[in-house]
Amino acid sequence: MSEFVRLEVEDGVATLRLDRPKMNALDVQVQEEIRAAAREATDRDDVRAVVLYGGERLFAAGADVKEMADMSHTDMVKRSGDLISALSAVARIPKPVVAAITGYALGGGCELALCADVRFAADDATLGQPEVLLGIIPGAGGTQRLSRLVGPSRAKDLIFTGRFVKADEALAIGLVDRLFPRDEVYREAVAWASQFSHAASYAVRAAKEAIDRGLEVDLETGLEIERQQFAALFATEDRAIGMGSFVENGPGKARFVGR
Repeated sequence: MSEFVRLEVEDGVATLRLDRPKMNALDVQVQEEIRAAAREATDRDDVRAVVLYGGERLFAAGADVKEMADMSHTDMVKRSGDLISALSAVARIPKPVVAAITGYALGGGCELALCADVRFAADDATLGQPEVLLGIIPGAGGTQRLSRLVGPSRAKDLIFTGRFVKADEALAIGLVDRLFPRDEVYREAVAWASQFSHAASYAVRAAKEAIDRGLEVDLETGLEIERQQFAALFATEDRAIGMGSFVENGPGKARFVGR
């Protein structure tokens, strides 16, 4: 049983919920529990989308600094891949993932949010990569995912200075996608995720893989990835259902009613 990370599934939506007092710090145990929850969300057929959530008070305030402060260079060489692999397991979930951000999402917490496909935030949320203020840099994808999301200049500004970003600025620069009052963020994230409960799951997975893999390669290679995913869908029931609905109902009225 996980102590600090739970996967709660209802009507096709899994909530990957962090619950480690007081600040949802991502220590070694939490990292392993995140990795396990991400694998479970990936493997379960009854999970069609995932919500990342840290609770009403905050998302996650980052790695456990007290734990890291006692680590030597040798220790960190051995352990530096643990947080990366935990967060990458979330990024690799082949289903839509939305982060519901309340309070603080700092350091490793911000990096966890970056692993989602979209980010909904409370209008009083605060995000940032303040690692430089501790004499280190983001070590779990911040320098890579943040620059891909908001552009290298903005990422450098945030990472070099370590400054905190309020919700309105985060929305303006594309760090988050939508803002809501704090008590509505989780509900809105679940509503977004729920639309995939009966969607064309193979098509959604293929689209996510094509986009994510395409960001890592040149355009020509990306187009080939897209072509392969596109062609593969013609062997699925989803394609038969979707195109059958289009033929029967016409454009604008077709509805996918899948498994």
